[in-house]
Amino acid sequence: MSAIVFVWVVSRPYAQQPSVTASYYHDKYINRLCADGKTKYDHSKMIAAHRTLPFGSIVKVALAGSKTRFVTVKIVDRGPYIRGRENGIDLSAGAFKKLAQLEAGLLQVNLTVLK
Repeated sequence: MSAIVFVWVVSRPYAQQPSVTASYYHDKYINRLCADGKTKYDHSKMIAAHRTLPFGSIVKVALAGSKTRFVTVKIVDRGPYIRGRENGIDLSAGAFKKLAQLEAGLLQVNLTVLK
């Protein structure tokens, strides 16, 4: 007698990531085409770069330890490429400003993929 066993595995590798470092794009990238091939960087747009999330992903970026300080961004570019920040996220300056002042430079944030 044989038995068939079905195992249903739900994989959500990007659903939520632990605390990562967030930085922001420098103004020298304004009007440059992003890696998605469609979007030109504009510091006022709610966009971001991530090394592995698919282009078009909508991500909630929340200040670590806060339930009320967050921003929702669209992944349109690849990066960051700074040593030590490979698992982080680069935000547009406008998105970063919604979380903290630019002078902060780097923030610890939690990422949640919404779509």
